[in-house]
Amino acid sequence: MPEWLVLTLAMLAACVVVVIITLVRHRTAPENEDPSDTPDVIEYMTMWIGVVYAIVLGLAIAGVWEARSAAQDHVQAEAVALHEISERVRVYPADARDRIRDDVNAYVGHVVTTEWKTMADDGDLTDRGAELLQRVREDVTDYEPRTDFEAQAYQPLIDQVTAADQARNARANSTGETMPGVVWFGLLTGGVITIGMVFALQIRRTARELVLAGLFSALIAFLLFLIWDFDAPYSRGITASAEPFLMLFPDVKG
Repeated sequence: MPEWLVLTLAMLAACVVVVIITLVRHRTAPENEDPSDTPDVIEYMTMWIGVVYAIVLGLAIAGVWEARSAAQDHVQAEAVALHEISERVRVYPADARDRIRDDVNAYVGHVVTTEWKTMADDGDLTDRGAELLQRVREDVTDYEPRTDFEAQAYQPLIDQVTAADQARNARANSTGETMPGVVWFGLLTGGVITIGMVFALQIRRTARELVLAGLFSALIAFLLFLIWDFDAPYSRGITASAEPFLMLFPDVKG
């Protein structure tokens, strides 16, 4: 099911539930009930519950967005490190240079096709990707510099291999969901309580109040969906992309 359809259904469901509860409550309310007679303490509690929940939602959105941005930074760092390896080996003999570049391209091609799909579907990296990166590492570390110029390039190449490996490990740690289950429990429970406090204010069945109650519940549903959408940086919604690899390695097809 497309994510935009999930969002639409969630917002509509939130509106419908609030409207139905309001209508049922209006029908079952005592005839002598005065909607304007709401204790001040209830209004005070409702206000503070809304404020606290808004802060929690804001922090949750900021957290998942930061995790998504960090995931994209890991991809960028890995792509740059691999590109530096491909460029710096130009001082090596043709056979060593071509071998290293071919292995780097093979690794990048695997990442942007097979491994990227595995991350989105299973939330994990592939063993084949680790093997291809290890091959690049062996190509670089096993080469014995023959001139001073090659020796000067050797250690920076080792550093770039290390940077690529670190970025890959960071990418692996970013594939799963970032929000713990207990946080989701708090967000969902808080949303129910916040919307439920609307009924504590003895909402009436006027068009204006029903529209506002529906929009309020739809907004909370949208924000919760937004958090869920950003929660998995590589598999939902506005995901971290493989664009840095494709930009630096245009010959590799994604």
